[in-house]
Amino acid sequence: MDYQEMLTNARKCIGKYCKACDVCNGKACRNQIPGPGAKGVGDTAIRNYDKWSEIRVNMDTLTENKPVDTSLEVFGKTFKYPFFAGPVGAVNLHYGEKYDDQSYNDILVTACAKAGIAAFTGDGTNADVMEAATQAIAKVDGLGIPTVKPWSLDMIRGKMALVKESEAFAVAMDVDAAGLPFLKNMIPPAGGKSTEELAAIVKEADIPFIVKGVMTVRGALKAKEAGAAAIVVSNHGGRVLDQCPATAEVLEEIVDAVGDDLKIFVDGGIRSGVDVFKALALGADGVLISRPFVTAVYGGAEEGVSTYIAKLAGELEDTMAMCGAGSLHEITRDMVRY
Repeated sequence: MDYQEMLTNARKCIGKYCKACDVCNGKACRNQIPGPGAKGVGDTAIRNYDKWSEIRVNMDTLTENKPVDTSLEVFGKTFKYPFFAGPVGAVNLHYGEKYDDQSYNDILVTACAKAGIAAFTGDGTNADVMEAATQAIAKVDGLGIPTVKPWSLDMIRGKMALVKESEAFAVAMDVDAAGLPFLKNMIPPAGGKSTEELAAIVKEADIPFIVKGVMTVRGALKAKEAGAAAIVVSNHGGRVLDQCPATAEVLEEIVDAVGDDLKIFVDGGIRSGVDVFKALALGADGVLISRPFVTAVYGGAEEGVSTYIAKLAGELEDTMAMCGAGSLHEITRDMVRY
């Protein structure tokens, strides 16, 4: 299976909202909810993609001709590539009824582990979603990252018990999900977390904790204060707040503020191996990619996921070689320009 075949297959079953576009840039789905769209006019999702496109890479082939090493070590694990599948929830609602969250996560987690990377898994109001996600992670010896929504503290404790049973090597919370409609008016209340509340959750986790949804230096410093091991610079794919900056616009300043203290990942509009390179050049340790992995699952299940990973890997390897970076540590800011 090649990438175009995977896209063609996905268009037959991915539902009426996502169009499985050749380029997933947020324009065709724009503000459709349900669907992969966004609040308001859908400006933020489009801006995420466009801002990565505005960054260019600096070619330099006057370097030693040697094999390229794309491996990343994080939290005691070594991954083949510095990109991960991001968490997606309610796939049957947003993307079509071929899969539910349980079957989707099972395919994604397994395929990513086989390819040498890890998948973040989603969460939902249905308790079965987290149970199935953590079971899928347990099957691959903990090589996945469950992502817990910012529920009430008591509810989070129940989710953390499942995380511990899975032996996952890390856990995440997408605090930016506070902007999702289904978290509004919940009893007990769910949503944003104070630094003190986040610190209690980090302590409860007892494994490396990743705060997803940081878009300011102030937010990054709060995550650091709470004891997080890593952050994901993310605006939830542009879905939760209209007129928000793109992640590419805020990444550098966040890296400058906390890059020596926390692992920093970034998502939002990253669609190619060249984009991955750009994010690493701006200081990220790794990236998350979400929506295109949904298309990959719908378009070819495990084979679709492996096809997309191979595409990203080839593009990253080629960009590194053409810019003179033999390893991730050799990727520097002067290898990109605005």
